[in-house]
Amino acid sequence: GIGGIGMSALALYCLENGIQVLGYDKTPSTVCDALIGKGIELVFDDSEFPSQFPDLVVYTPAIPTSNKLMLYFKEHKIPFIKRAAFLGEISQNKKALCVAGTHGKTSTSAMLAHILNIAHGGVNAFVGGVLSNYNTNYLGDNKSEWMVAEADEFDRSFLQLQPYSACITSTDADHLDIYESAEVFEEGFRAFMNLVKGRVFICDTVSVRPVDERNCVSYGLKPNSDARISKLTFKGHRQQFYIEYDQQKIHVSIALPGEHNALNACAAMLLANEAGVDFKNSADALLTFKGIKRRFEFIVENENAVYIDDYAHHPTELDAAIAAARSLYPNKYITGIFQPHLFSRTRDFEKGFARALAKLDELILLDIYPAREEPIEGVSSENLLNKIKLENKRLLSKEECIAYCKSKKPEVLLTLGAGDIDRLVEPIKKAYT
Repeated sequence: GIGGIGMSALALYCLENGIQVLGYDKTPSTVCDALIGKGIELVFDDSEFPSQFPDLVVYTPAIPTSNKLMLYFKEHKIPFIKRAAFLGEISQNKKALCVAGTHGKTSTSAMLAHILNIAHGGVNAFVGGVLSNYNTNYLGDNKSEWMVAEADEFDRSFLQLQPYSACITSTDADHLDIYESAEVFEEGFRAFMNLVKGRVFICDTVSVRPVDERNCVSYGLKPNSDARISKLTFKGHRQQFYIEYDQQKIHVSIALPGEHNALNACAAMLLANEAGVDFKNSADALLTFKGIKRRFEFIVENENAVYIDDYAHHPTELDAAIAAARSLYPNKYITGIFQPHLFSRTRDFEKGFARALAKLDELILLDIYPAREEPIEGVSSENLLNKIKLENKRLLSKEECIAYCKSKKPEVLLTLGAGDIDRLVEPIKKAYT
């Protein structure tokens, strides 16, 4: 699964450290193209066996057990290690600053990586998105003792890490195919917090706490938070606010809208401070932060139309993306194209999806992106569409969607989802020209 955003960062790390890398993914992508451009040999057919045996196979848990390459390597007794365990081994040799939470991991990790790269002179960062400043999801500096890593809760992967310090952005239930219930999901986060050697920075909306709370620091918008965000304002595309912490009051300006991004910036600055970066230098570094691909990314912006692409694939993330668009364009007609991700997630959060998507003025729904799953009876985009209380809504294929955008040229358009909806970005961009 080398084309995955987490896997590709590990591949780049190995390459930079003089390790020969071979890779498999079932689908070509821009990430795969970038890896090929770096000299990594890739195959897209699991029947295409390499001419030499690798010393180690690193794999994503999303790979099915029936994969022919997996079976081939197992037959030949090649050692296997999961992606999370491999990342965990890297974290043993670094001071790992880990970002955990259902939402905000990538934005927070990216801001933290940028701060440390600018204000600390380098960092080893494994980010779940492509940083616009660097056009990569991996920053490597072998001289730096610091590491930034997303602590992914899927498959309990984050329990493989050895965090020096960490933040928890949110604990909204997700991956209920793995965790069974919201309570079990929260227990996973508590187990992660208990692994942290130093301080744990916890958003004030999160109720979960580790066994030992002495090293917990709260941050957020509540007046009693240890690190408090205040005086949020918008000016153009920039969001301005203050962080009050440890008898300091720091002015921050970021080129990302939405309260959630103010919270992410605060978490990034707190973690950077653990690495010795003072808050003023962190704020200065964030002035030049350009954002992350597919995180409220402006694709088209002119006097006639705005087109924004976002990775939102959970009801809370949809709420945040739509609210951010409303705050920027309060008097404009907002159309959303949403591709549900996973049958199980669509089933588990159907009511939340229906509530969030009803906040659009118009909705175009695509078929569910199955990823690693087989269909579930009674779960479909058509069924979800019927639950959404919105007058202007329709179910379209990708081809129909592109044609619709070409003909209507929506005033404000959002593409939303975590599947392969990103393949529509360029065709829709061309539809506006």
